[in-house]
Amino acid sequence: MKASFKPLTKAEEEIMQVLWKLEKAFIKDIVDELPDPKPHYNTVSTIIKILEDKGFAGHESFGKSNRYFPEVKKDDYTKKTMTQFLKGYFEGSYANMLSFFAKEKDISIEELESILNEMKKADHKK
Repeated sequence: MKASFKPLTKAEEEIMQVLWKLEKAFIKDIVDELPDPKPHYNTVSTIIKILEDKGFAGHESFGKSNRYFPEVKKDDYTKKTMTQFLKGYFEGSYANMLSFFAKEKDISIEELESILNEMKKADHKK
Protein backbone atom coordinates (compact mmCIF):
# COMPACT_ATOMS: atom_id res chain seq x y z
CA MET A 1 0.00 0.00 0.00
CA LYS A 2 1.24 3.50 -0.71
CA ALA A 3 3.15 5.24 2.07
CA SER A 4 0.50 7.95 2.41
CA PHE A 5 -2.71 6.13 3.24
CA LYS A 6 -5.76 7.74 1.69
CA PRO A 7 -8.98 6.44 3.22
CA LEU A 8 -11.74 5.46 0.84
CA THR A 9 -15.08 7.20 0.58
CA LYS A 10 -18.18 5.09 1.14
CA ALA A 11 -18.73 4.79 -2.63
CA GLU A 12 -15.08 3.87 -3.27
CA GLU A 13 -15.14 1.27 -0.53
CA GLU A 14 -18.32 -0.25 -1.94
CA ILE A 15 -16.62 -0.65 -5.33
CA MET A 16 -13.48 -2.08 -3.71
CA GLN A 17 -15.56 -4.64 -1.79
CA VAL A 18 -16.88 -5.89 -5.13
CA LEU A 19 -13.41 -5.86 -6.69
CA TRP A 20 -11.96 -7.81 -3.75
CA LYS A 21 -14.78 -10.33 -4.11
CA LEU A 22 -14.50 -10.75 -7.89
CA GLU A 23 -10.68 -10.30 -8.05
CA LYS A 24 -10.88 -9.23 -11.71
CA ALA A 25 -13.85 -7.45 -13.28
CA PHE A 26 -15.06 -5.24 -16.07
CA ILE A 27 -17.17 -2.21 -15.14
CA LYS A 28 -20.34 -4.09 -16.15
CA ASP A 29 -19.44 -6.94 -13.74
CA ILE A 30 -18.97 -4.45 -10.91
CA VAL A 31 -22.29 -2.72 -11.63
CA ASP A 32 -24.05 -6.12 -11.69
CA GLU A 33 -22.71 -6.94 -8.19
CA LEU A 34 -23.80 -3.66 -6.61
CA PRO A 35 -27.11 -3.45 -4.73
CA ASP A 36 -30.21 -1.75 -6.15
CA PRO A 37 -30.61 1.00 -7.05
CA LYS A 38 -27.55 0.37 -9.18
CA PRO A 39 -25.32 3.32 -9.96
CA HIS A 40 -24.88 4.36 -13.59
CA TYR A 41 -22.06 2.72 -15.55
CA ASN A 42 -20.30 6.10 -15.93
CA THR A 43 -20.43 6.68 -12.16
CA VAL A 44 -18.72 3.35 -11.47
CA SER A 45 -16.19 4.08 -14.22
CA THR A 46 -15.34 7.43 -12.60
CA ILE A 47 -14.96 5.85 -9.16
CA ILE A 48 -12.68 3.14 -10.60
CA LYS A 49 -10.47 5.84 -12.14
CA ILE A 50 -10.23 7.54 -8.73
CA LEU A 51 -9.33 4.19 -7.15
CA GLU A 52 -6.58 3.77 -9.74
CA ASP A 53 -5.28 7.29 -8.99
CA LYS A 54 -5.21 6.42 -5.27
CA GLY A 55 -3.33 3.19 -6.03
CA PHE A 56 -6.12 0.85 -4.94
CA ALA A 57 -6.97 -0.60 -8.37
CA GLY A 58 -5.20 -1.37 -11.60
CA HIS A 59 -6.31 -2.59 -14.99
CA GLU A 60 -5.36 -4.65 -17.99
CA SER A 61 -6.60 -3.64 -21.41
CA PHE A 62 -8.50 -5.82 -23.86
CA GLY A 63 -8.91 -3.61 -26.91
CA LYS A 64 -11.12 -0.72 -25.81
CA SER A 65 -12.21 -2.50 -22.61
CA ASN A 66 -10.38 -2.59 -19.31
CA ARG A 67 -10.54 -5.34 -16.73
CA TYR A 68 -9.87 -4.03 -13.24
CA PHE A 69 -8.24 -5.71 -10.27
CA PRO A 70 -7.31 -4.71 -6.71
CA GLU A 71 -3.79 -3.37 -6.14
CA VAL A 72 -4.30 -3.38 -2.37
CA LYS A 73 -5.19 -6.53 -0.45
CA LYS A 74 -8.37 -6.38 1.57
CA ASP A 75 -6.52 -7.50 4.72
CA ASP A 76 -3.97 -4.69 4.32
CA TYR A 77 -6.70 -2.08 3.91
CA THR A 78 -8.65 -3.49 6.85
CA LYS A 79 -5.57 -3.41 9.09
CA LYS A 80 -4.71 0.18 8.18
CA THR A 81 -8.33 1.32 8.55
CA MET A 82 -8.73 -0.37 11.92
CA THR A 83 -5.45 1.10 13.16
CA GLN A 84 -6.65 4.59 12.25
CA PHE A 85 -10.05 3.86 13.81
CA LEU A 86 -8.39 2.73 17.05
CA LYS A 87 -6.20 5.84 17.14
CA GLY A 88 -9.13 8.15 16.44
CA TYR A 89 -11.66 6.68 18.87
CA PHE A 90 -9.86 4.51 21.43
CA GLU A 91 -6.43 6.13 21.91
CA GLY A 92 -4.90 3.30 19.89
CA SER A 93 -5.89 0.72 22.50
CA TYR A 94 -7.63 -2.56 21.72
CA ALA A 95 -8.40 -2.85 25.44
CA ASN A 96 -10.24 0.48 25.34
CA MET A 97 -12.19 -0.67 22.30
CA LEU A 98 -13.18 -4.02 23.83
CA SER A 99 -14.07 -2.30 27.10
CA PHE A 100 -16.33 0.10 25.19
CA PHE A 101 -18.18 -2.74 23.47
CA ALA A 102 -18.43 -4.71 26.72
CA LYS A 103 -19.95 -1.68 28.49
CA GLU A 104 -22.39 -1.16 25.63
CA LYS A 105 -23.24 -4.89 25.78
CA ASP A 106 -22.39 -5.21 22.10
CA ILE A 107 -20.01 -8.08 22.82
CA SER A 108 -20.69 -11.19 24.86
CA ILE A 109 -18.46 -13.06 27.31
CA GLU A 110 -18.29 -15.90 24.77
CA GLU A 111 -17.07 -13.50 22.07
CA LEU A 112 -14.44 -12.04 24.42
CA GLU A 113 -13.28 -15.56 25.32
CA SER A 114 -13.07 -16.42 21.62
CA ILE A 115 -10.94 -13.32 21.00
CA LEU A 116 -8.69 -14.26 23.93
CA ASN A 117 -8.29 -17.79 22.53
CA GLU A 118 -7.35 -16.39 19.10
CA MET A 119 -4.77 -14.14 20.76
CA LYS A 120 -3.31 -17.10 22.66
CA LYS A 121 -3.05 -19.12 19.42
CA ALA A 122 -1.32 -16.24 17.66
CA ASP A 123 1.07 -15.79 20.58
CA HIS A 124 2.04 -19.48 20.46
CA LYS A 125 2.91 -19.20 16.77
CA LYS A 126 5.52 -16.50 17.46
